[in-house]
Amino acid sequence: MREVPLVELHRKYGGSLGEFGGWLTSFDFGNPVDEHLAVRNAVAFFDVSHMGRFVVRGRRALDFLQRVFAKDLSKVKEGFMSGPALLLNEDAGMIDDVMLYRVREDLWYAVVNAPRIARDFEWLNSWRSRLGFSDVEIEDVTASTTLIAIQGPKALEVIENLGVKEASSLRILQFVENVEVLGGRATLVSRSGWTGEEVRSHGFEIWAPVELGWRVFEKLVELGVRPAGLIARDTLRLEAGYLLSGVDFDERTNPVEARYWMAFDLDKRDYVGYERLEERYREGIDRIRVGLRFKKGARVVPRHGDPVLIGGREVGYVTSGTYSAYLERAIAMGYVSSRYAYIGGTAYVSCRGKLYEAKIVEPPFI
Repeated sequence: MREVPLVELHRKYGGSLGEFGGWLTSFDFGNPVDEHLAVRNAVAFFDVSHMGRFVVRGRRALDFLQRVFAKDLSKVKEGFMSGPALLLNEDAGMIDDVMLYRVREDLWYAVVNAPRIARDFEWLNSWRSRLGFSDVEIEDVTASTTLIAIQGPKALEVIENLGVKEASSLRILQFVENVEVLGGRATLVSRSGWTGEEVRSHGFEIWAPVELGWRVFEKLVELGVRPAGLIARDTLRLEAGYLLSGVDFDERTNPVEARYWMAFDLDKRDYVGYERLEERYREGIDRIRVGLRFKKGARVVPRHGDPVLIGGREVGYVTSGTYSAYLERAIAMGYVSSRYAYIGGTAYVSCRGKLYEAKIVEPPFI
């Protein structure tokens, strides 16, 4: 098990440490509900350095990425992120959803999910060789860098207090490279996140060398910004309807049944998994991802694998669930038979032997 580079700061400020995706990191800093509400109502920050960070270089870098990602990256402007872009296997199964940053046509950054770092790195290098892109270099810089996310309505005020003058002019998914922060140089600062706050322009992320990341963490605490852990991050992303790799999808899931429309382009051709994905789309699917919104007052926490029933028949299962203190109700995502995907209709979820009524809805929940 690897430790996040700033793990000693997690210990210093009361992080409850545990293993996630092969990394030792904080699940919370005392109260995940308060951390969640701080993001929605004010501001908090996350050390998400357990996520993988790659650099892709070379004259044909864009051509290579176009052949392995299901999203049309030619549409991404310099200085902007792609939003999630899918790596598919040959059967159109989802290997990972990756955030890509276009610095130039010949220089890209990537952030990948923690449990998929080794898999993604191996897959990209394998196809780099198979497709004849030996002149493209892929470097894993995860161990030498940090990634800190500042999220919430007061995030701009906070990041300006770190001396990032460019922050207010950034648009959603835009970034600036080689930024001065606290007297050091960050690799980049972006207007982004994975909590739903970035949609309201209330999220920023700082990718920086370890020593600078250490100073940023300490300064944020000094400014009174609450550190938050993985539990709050998970409940926040669920409210926003975002999928979690390995939980809401895996390599047996295709993006059509997951309805992960933002992460691939239906009209794109000639990439790994395209033929099988087109076939799945043309032939139709047996299951589909939906949201489940429970009644207020039902104090239940839906869990991965809980059965979903309609008319007394089991028609699907929950993949992610939580009780949202912000919404004051339980929410969940899961897959149901496409024959029963009645948006606006009623289903029942079996949680620990008891049935709870829920409405089938279109995520996000906020």
